Amino acid sequence: MKSPSVGLAVLLAVGARFGLAYQGSGYSPLEDDEDVYDRNRYKDTPWCSPLKVKHGYASCRNPHGGYYKNALGTKCDIRCQKGYELHGPQELICQSDKRWSGKVVCKQKRCPILSMPPNGGFKCIDGAYFNSRCEYYCSPGYQLKGDRIVQCMDNKVWSGRPASCVDTEPPRIQCPSIKEKTAEPNKLTARVFWETPEGRDTADGILTDVILKGLPPGSHFSEGDHKIQYTVFDRAGNKGTCKFLIKVKVRRCGKLNAPDNGYIKCSGDGDNYGATCEFSCIGGYDMQGSPARVCQFNSGWSGTEPTCTPMNINVGVRTAAALLDQFYEKRRLLIISTPTAANYFYRLQLGMLQPAQCGLDLRHITVIELVGVYPSLLGRIGLRLMPPALALQVRLLLRIPHYNFNIVVVDKHGVDKERYPFPATPAELFTLIDTFPLRKEDIKLQAESGQSCP
Repeated sequence: MKSPSVGLAVLLAVGARFGLAYQGSGYSPLEDDEDVYDRNRYKDTPWCSPLKVKHGYASCRNPHGGYYKNALGTKCDIRCQKGYELHGPQELICQSDKRWSGKVVCKQKRCPILSMPPNGGFKCIDGAYFNSRCEYYCSPGYQLKGDRIVQCMDNKVWSGRPASCVDTEPPRIQCPSIKEKTAEPNKLTARVFWETPEGRDTADGILTDVILKGLPPGSHFSEGDHKIQYTVFDRAGNKGTCKFLIKVKVRRCGKLNAPDNGYIKCSGDGDNYGATCEFSCIGGYDMQGSPARVCQFNSGWSGTEPTCTPMNINVGVRTAAALLDQFYEKRRLLIISTPTAANYFYRLQLGMLQPAQCGLDLRHITVIELVGVYPSLLGRIGLRLMPPALALQVRLLLRIPHYNFNIVVVDKHGVDKERYPFPATPAELFTLIDTFPLRKEDIKLQAESGQSCP
């Protein structure tokens, strides 16, 4: 026999299923069954469209642990392949409207656009996208500086240093070859011409400066070697240089020397082609040989070698004029006239002149003594005696008194320059004679030859 309590429980359960529903209670047995059905129906069945990520992948979690990864409520973490980056949310949820909660795209990563290097360029296998390799190149005349190849990395940065093209090659310039020139007659220089060399830049063809080191074309170059240098610069500061030599030759005959007791005076350099050397003898010496010689093209001297021989004074001439003509442009005359050899002024004068013989010779002075009165008149030139008649003619020609002491100074042109009625010191005589025009030339020649008195 069943217990009364068990029967009551069964009854209550049946009432709950069929008898507890009533109008206005808000509970419908039919509706409750549908909710449970729906919930069981969709909790583990496909709901959203399958999730596919191009160049990426999705890691999805079904909240109910079911088989399908696109069921309602599924959550997916989105990742992109290497070299791609995500555009959109990192997590998608399958929603009740059968749509995913967002849109995602994996776009290929790109590095910054490379700038085109001046005077060059680059080539890429895949533009500026990830893993693309770009190779730089330069125009002719330019050199690559930096990394020749760069690659777009995963962090969207180019590997290495973007290259640039720099002009490191110097410009080219070609100078002429060695130029040789021979000086013209009687000249020690030669005028040399050449075409100015033009530089050429291997890059952009533009040159900024051309610098010449040395004399310009058309200049007169002296004997010897002369280095000419041209330097050109391009806009990058590179320089190119070329050099050449200019050789100037002077034909020479060899130096000539002054003859003993003589002088030499040459034009030009003294032994160059066309130079003329003139010779002269000191007073009291006569020239033998060529008074002038010229350096010829064959490097030989014209004429014969000159010599200076002692002057031969002819006292056997018939007139005083003929005697004095022998001294013309050769010797100066110091004529001492005295009425007697015992004359005090005469003896004093000879005493003063004797130690001054070197000064007399240096000034080309010949002393003529006229001693006595005609017919006992005696004339003397050095150690040579003159006939009384010739001595008398000298007195008459120069108007020298017979009975008084007198000194007459005659220059090389036979001109009576000064008279003294009393003895003259060598210093007075030398001061006077050194003012004569021809004496100034003598002084210069003697200085050049080193002639002097101790």
